[in-house]
Amino acid sequence: MNKSVSFYTLGCKLNFSETSTIGRQLTTEGFLKVNFEDGADVYVINTCSVTDNADKKCKRIVKEALRHNPNAFIAIIGCYAQLKPKEIANIPGVDLVLGAAEKFNISKHLTDTTKKQVAEIKEGKIKEVLEYHASYSIGDRTRTFLKVQDGCDYFCSFCTIPLARGKSRSDSIANVVSQANEIVASGIKEMVLTGVNTGDFGVQSGENFFELLKQLELVNGLKRLRISSIEPNLLTDEIIELVAQSTVIVPHFHIPLQSGSDKILEMMRRRYLTDLYSSRVAKIKSLMPHCCIGVDVIVGFPGETKEDFLETYNYLNQLDISYLHVFTYSERANTTANKMPDKVPMIDRNERSKMLHILSDKKRRFFYEQHVNSTRPVLWEAENSGQTMFGFTDNYIKVQQNYDPIFVNEITEMELCSITDEMIVSVKNAALVF
Repeated sequence: MNKSVSFYTLGCKLNFSETSTIGRQLTTEGFLKVNFEDGADVYVINTCSVTDNADKKCKRIVKEALRHNPNAFIAIIGCYAQLKPKEIANIPGVDLVLGAAEKFNISKHLTDTTKKQVAEIKEGKIKEVLEYHASYSIGDRTRTFLKVQDGCDYFCSFCTIPLARGKSRSDSIANVVSQANEIVASGIKEMVLTGVNTGDFGVQSGENFFELLKQLELVNGLKRLRISSIEPNLLTDEIIELVAQSTVIVPHFHIPLQSGSDKILEMMRRRYLTDLYSSRVAKIKSLMPHCCIGVDVIVGFPGETKEDFLETYNYLNQLDISYLHVFTYSERANTTANKMPDKVPMIDRNERSKMLHILSDKKRRFFYEQHVNSTRPVLWEAENSGQTMFGFTDNYIKVQQNYDPIFVNEITEMELCSITDEMIVSVKNAALVF
């Protein structure tokens, strides 16, 4: 009888693409994929370690998996597994911990899935992790996350990702295009390009992200191509101009900022200052006034004074952006920031986070209001609440309508009508266009 396996993914879109690929690998090798609550024989938990909360979540998920099957074999992979394997091995119920070099070889470690008295750790030095593993998610949702790059050479002072994922490396354009064709052939209409530092694509081969985008535009049958995130110093004029004239690449950028204070940006070892960031936003909006722009920002970085935070707040307030992803700074071992003086009290970090979350809501509502009574193409998700289904416009406005299964994974022209209290736009007048 085939062993059953279930997966749980913490963290970024990159993790989702890798979990999905590992899931297909295990299914091919005879495992039966089941839902988390079905009491699987094996649970694979793909971890994140960007924030302290992600670490705590891992422990809770292990506990929940064992509640569904006390005899389940628990394997932990991902960034947390590479950074703190011994800490994970001490979590009650964990049987296997795989570092970055071993996670794609998981099947060879699952030949014996009897519970262990002591968790087995398979990890190596991150400097030795040089191989690139192609990944994409499929079957989990309407759109797919296509990994094109891994690792990072930037070493920002707050970040553990280079320690967890290693040097920047990427696939070839030819391989990515081949995967894109497979994805489109499966019926997927939207692909989201993802990586640790996506814009760094091709750094070792001489290829580049702009050329990748141009080739993916030509994939027959691909309706939407979305860039998950790109550093402002890698977001060139030619990329912005390509998106502006494209009928495939959607008008949506997610551009990490982290701080609106040049002093803090320098302490973070970011590769730009606010002037460059402002110029990128201005360039986008001059060509695509309807473009959605999301921003990552960290509050409570060591040495961030009240004045520094207000500088960030005021900078974001005047910037023509659409929403924020707000991260409260948390101390991470083996980072430069962890050794910095002038730690910000947690009460202040939380208050600053609250202020930026409120600002984000205002920015999103204002962006949505600009599009009320306009018509935009919507890709409808399988996600629904029984009576209501959800979708996203090309420029990332979340919309809803009465549930009708005929619309799932279809793109329709919709008139945006009104904004709900939950910041979702109601629509009407569906017309099937693809």
